[in-house]
Amino acid sequence: MPFSRRITLVAAAAALVGLALPAHAQGADEPPVIRIGTLENGTVNWEIETIRKRGLDQENGFTLQPLILAGNPATQVAMQGGEVDTIVSDFLWVAQQRARGAGFRFLPYSTAVGGVMVRGDSPAQSLADLKGKKIGIAGGPVDKSWLILRAWSRERLGEDLADVTQQVFGAPPMILNAAETGEVDAAINFWHFQAKMQARGMREIMSVETAASDLGLDPSTPLLGYVLRDDWIAANPALAEGLARASRTAKDLLAKDDAAWEELRPIMEAADDAEFEALKAGWRAGIPAHGPVDAENAQQMFATMAELGGEELTGGVATLPEGLFWWPE
Repeated sequence: MPFSRRITLVAAAAALVGLALPAHAQGADEPPVIRIGTLENGTVNWEIETIRKRGLDQENGFTLQPLILAGNPATQVAMQGGEVDTIVSDFLWVAQQRARGAGFRFLPYSTAVGGVMVRGDSPAQSLADLKGKKIGIAGGPVDKSWLILRAWSRERLGEDLADVTQQVFGAPPMILNAAETGEVDAAINFWHFQAKMQARGMREIMSVETAASDLGLDPSTPLLGYVLRDDWIAANPALAEGLARASRTAKDLLAKDDAAWEELRPIMEAADDAEFEALKAGWRAGIPAHGPVDAENAQQMFATMAELGGEELTGGVATLPEGLFWWPE
């Protein structure tokens, strides 16, 4: 049975047996369930499937139960409404929710970021060469990669990319297509779409990681993480720690075991071997270091993005709230 079909059936069954039950309310003979909201084609599913197929959830005393949702806003609504125990989201959204009293915390998941891509035959070799050109950007005007690249341009080139280029904003597939067809001269896309672009012969002229380092920021700061609730962690400390261990074990396995990736290939939707290898390399590059997030480094990253993104990005949050980042003791 295809992964998407199987995972959807699991989610449907969960709804029938009482989706809103807390983890400790499961049957006495069954391990407690951790419900995770995810997207049907999201790259988070690669880790979820590895945890479930390898029994890493059972080894750590729980059953990981995916609930397929329609989009990122739907996962956030499900988290806010208590329909799921966790989702994966960026630390800025988690910070906004915590600042508003939601009690959400952030467990590191990925540091994966993209960069600026151009066609293989493009004459552009650096961001300076994009002056007067058209850039396609996935994620909108407050996309985090775009903001860091703008900050780099302002510091190193003395001018804001937003002022000297024309921007086209759109969904990741649209930006990929626009870059391939030459509709835009360069593109900034989500990391897995950038991997597809690279596999199709495009090249990177500036990575967000390099830009962040040049700005004195820590590029190893994870932007994406599992979202957990304070009260859920307090009520289920062993489950929270078990989820962290299972996630880390899955990452360690995928970091070095090519056979584990072959098992995932059917759900990765790679067009060919080159795309498969690029997706695998991109995911591996985003594995965060083992250990807690450096809150001070994260604040510096936040401040850099907030300067250009403004309230549209920050939601009115001036500094990252205390206790935002969680790591098992």
